[in-house]
Amino acid sequence: MRPDLDVRPVRGNVDTRIGKVSTGEFDAVVVAAAGLARLGRTNEASEIFGPDVMVPAPGQGALAIECRAADDAIDGRLARLVQLLDDFPTRAAVVAERTVLAGLEAGCTAPVGALALPLDDPSGSLNLHLVAVVVSVDGATAIRRSATGPATEAHELGRRLTVDLLTAGAADVVGVRS
Repeated sequence: MRPDLDVRPVRGNVDTRIGKVSTGEFDAVVVAAAGLARLGRTNEASEIFGPDVMVPAPGQGALAIECRAADDAIDGRLARLVQLLDDFPTRAAVVAERTVLAGLEAGCTAPVGALALPLDDPSGSLNLHLVAVVVSVDGATAIRRSATGPATEAHELGRRLTVDLLTAGAADVVGVRS
C-alpha cells in the first residue's frame, strides 16, 4: 500500500506499541481495531483499515468451543449442548478461510489474508463471498482473488480459490511449492 514507508516489526501490548509513537520512535503503528475497541480506545486510531485495504488473517474473530471425549463419554450430552452454540455461517466462513491457508501450505505468520462473508441468496440459500490475498514479505507483490459459492460447500470454495491463487503465482510470493 505504501512502499515509501519503512515497515518494522513491533511486539508488545497496545500501550507499548502506541507508546512508540508517543515517544517518536515510530511515526505510526498498526494494531487490531478490535483490541482498541475492547480497551475503549478507538478514538486513538487515526485510520481504520477495512477489508478492502487490509484483508485479515484467516479465522480472525472466530471462537471455538471444544469438549474432551472423556468428558462426554457417558451420554453425549455435553457435545449436544456445545453444538447448540454452533453458528453455521461463521463455521462455514472459517472453513473456507482456513482451507486457503492450508492449501497454500502457509502458517499463521505467513503474509496471507482471507475473509469469507455470508451473502443471502434470493432463493433463501446462504452463499459465501471469499476474498484472499497473498503478499510478499517486502510488500512489493500482492495477488488478490475472490470467489463466491454455497456456504454448504465452504471447503470446496476455499480449495477453488487456492488453485486460482496458485495459478496466479502465489507459491512464488509466499515461498511454498505449488
